[in-house]
Amino acid sequence: MTLTDSLIEDLERALAGGGEAHRVAMLTQVTDLFFAGASRYSAEQVHLFDEVIAKLAAAIEPMARAKLASRLAGARNAPAGVVRKLAFDDNIAVAGPVLRESECLNDSDLVANANSKSQQHLVAISQRKNLSEAVTDVLVTRGDREVVHSVSKNQSARISYAGFRMLLKRAVGDDKLALLVGTRADLPRQHFQRLIEQASAAVRARLLAENLGDNSAIDGVVDEISSGLRNDAQTLSANYAAALASVEVMHRAGRLGEAEVGHFARDGRLAETVVALALICGVESDVVERALLAPGSDILVILAKLAGFSWNTAKAILLMKAGARGLSDQELAHATASFHRLQAATARDVLGFYRTRDTAA
Repeated sequence: MTLTDSLIEDLERALAGGGEAHRVAMLTQVTDLFFAGASRYSAEQVHLFDEVIAKLAAAIEPMARAKLASRLAGARNAPAGVVRKLAFDDNIAVAGPVLRESECLNDSDLVANANSKSQQHLVAISQRKNLSEAVTDVLVTRGDREVVHSVSKNQSARISYAGFRMLLKRAVGDDKLALLVGTRADLPRQHFQRLIEQASAAVRARLLAENLGDNSAIDGVVDEISSGLRNDAQTLSANYAAALASVEVMHRAGRLGEAEVGHFARDGRLAETVVALALICGVESDVVERALLAPGSDILVILAKLAGFSWNTAKAILLMKAGARGLSDQELAHATASFHRLQAATARDVLGFYRTRDTAA
């Protein structure tokens, strides 16, 4: 009797009259037989094993299928058809091992799975080594917060330009994701610049102070940002002498308040705004200066809240900072929400943290 005849007869008996224990025992025997001679089997015989194991796997309980999946997950020569069926099992205990490890799954399998299965399936896929851009594009678009965090943490995963753009969009308001994305060595410089601009003050300070290794692209962006701030600061500092003299006189006379700062901002008088805001908030002028020159709006929002200003005055300061570029609807909405959500006590605490980090850096 040939191998084919023997397997078919045993399979028919197991499926027809055997119970769960009999089917599991046969599955173990067939799987052992396959691995014992897989390298010697013809394509036709491998295909037969694939069909037999798949039929037995479909007729057993999920716990037994999960054990089979764990056994096949790390095997390069595992029956590909069985592995695919296990990967699409609704039970994540069954699908998880092969989705995380099996080399028998190709990009088409993974993309189809990521487009149709549960978020738990997507998490398992996100933990694979050497994910392609085609797969990560689906993960960062369809995945929930846990999935996008897992993809961003996976340094072997390749992420496309569009994928990074989606991650930046999802990082708005998610400091943990912003840090995960911002510290990836493969993050394009344009995206890093955008991430710095939209990040919260604490994340921005962390990213710029972080030891980012030998990645020249990111180091170059940091250098450009720092150089730009220094050049702008030199221009701004030239106007300080006159601004300091006039604004301090107003402050001592009790004539410096929100209305005056709003007037300075709407007139585009940067130096006067810096000095006035520093005096009212009781901080060093270079703290305000860096807030006006650096990307993002969070520190300015904090200072405006600390000063007790209304949103209209805070908005005037932000518009002065933006200059001809103006504020996008997204930037304005983010700043508005941050201002109204922020409490004065929280503003003091965050500003203290920022100043400490700034001094350490």
